[in-house]
Amino acid sequence: MQHFKLDSLKDSLINWGLFVVLSLIWGSSFLLMKIGLHSFTPYEVAAIRILSAGIVLTPFALNALRQLTTPQIGLIVLSGFIGSFIPAFLFCMAETQLDSGLTGMLNSLTPLFAVIIGTVFFQMKTGLKQVLGILIGLVGLYFLVFPSGVPQLFHLGYISLILLATVLYAINANLVGRRLKAFSPLHIASVAFVLHIPLCVLVLLITGFFAKPLTNHDYLYSELAGSVLGMIGTAFASVLFYRLVKRAGALFASMVTYGIPFIAAGWGWVYGEHITLLQMGCLGIILSGVYLAKPASK
Repeated sequence: MQHFKLDSLKDSLINWGLFVVLSLIWGSSFLLMKIGLHSFTPYEVAAIRILSAGIVLTPFALNALRQLTTPQIGLIVLSGFIGSFIPAFLFCMAETQLDSGLTGMLNSLTPLFAVIIGTVFFQMKTGLKQVLGILIGLVGLYFLVFPSGVPQLFHLGYISLILLATVLYAINANLVGRRLKAFSPLHIASVAFVLHIPLCVLVLLITGFFAKPLTNHDYLYSELAGSVLGMIGTAFASVLFYRLVKRAGALFASMVTYGIPFIAAGWGWVYGEHITLLQMGCLGIILSGVYLAKPASK
């Protein structure tokens, strides 16, 4: 019995350790984007991110491609385009005007949109609790975007980019859950990122990335931020997340959603961004809505 308790405690500590590490990594991603934007355009930062992730995941993709059919590969590429490629560009474009802390808070809406889209388009069953959660989350979103309570157009276009990205994340979550559930998540991620490498290189060529003084200190700093964002914040974090899902289940792993925005806000504060009590209150309202709206575990 004592041995069983020790093993259980060990498993719990490992699971919570993975949870904390993932929250730190993904919560730091928004600041890394901001640093990358010091020297590069948002298109270049996003391309560096996806390219770096693709390079790191290449060994996994080579193995996966041998086991997949052409239609399956096509579906995975579509999933990667919707769930990673386009959102990476949208986030970087938005962060040219928005604080990284606010961006991280808005990102917490992804599970809420996943429930809405799953209900409307994928026949997900929802009850009064989920509807109430959605309404609460949307109230939090409203006052986060419009602190005075009155709609204003300032930065609304850039906020819309983040909201579009979270909607795309939500669409992809439902797509993966219903059409790609039988495949290894690591295979899905690796194939999606690797097959987008040529497109990333094309973006960098078009933007004149390779003609810039890339060995200059400031450029190297931004390059490093973009590369870490891809290699650690995307590739390595994906492996950790899939490992956490296998160890503790999808419900526990999905709770990372609650840690990310607080890490993002904390980094934003350290970086000199203005984080208000109203914003944190709105974040609390949104996360309360996310908690209520999440589907019951099976």
